[in-house]
Amino acid sequence: MKQSTLILSLFFICLFNCANDSEDDLIETTPLPNLVTYNDDIKTVIDNNCISCHASTPNSGASISLVTYTNVKSAVQNNNLISKINGNGPGAQMPFGAPKLPQNLIDLIEKWETDGLLEN
Repeated sequence: MKQSTLILSLFFICLFNCANDSEDDLIETTPLPNLVTYNDDIKTVIDNNCISCHASTPNSGASISLVTYTNVKSAVQNNNLISKINGNGPGAQMPFGAPKLPQNLIDLIEKWETDGLLEN
């Protein structure tokens, strides 16, 4: 009796601990805004992930500042910023020495470029 109770308990533990998560469930899928602008969407991403090295005076080996709209727009147009964030561009993946940005933030920056790199 004791052995069958143990087996039955283990069966139910295994049964109720199973999950049916797909890979899509593990990826944050925040809908992108209709129109992405620097001031509304991108500045916060840059400030939270890039400014520690890409300050007014770049440090920690950074070569450019990403403090202003003009700086960031130029980095996208001339310095492969999106490719570096994606990890498939020349040089090291950005942010350097930190985990890759979540895909939803990369998608947001890519959409900003597609939308015309608008400031406001």
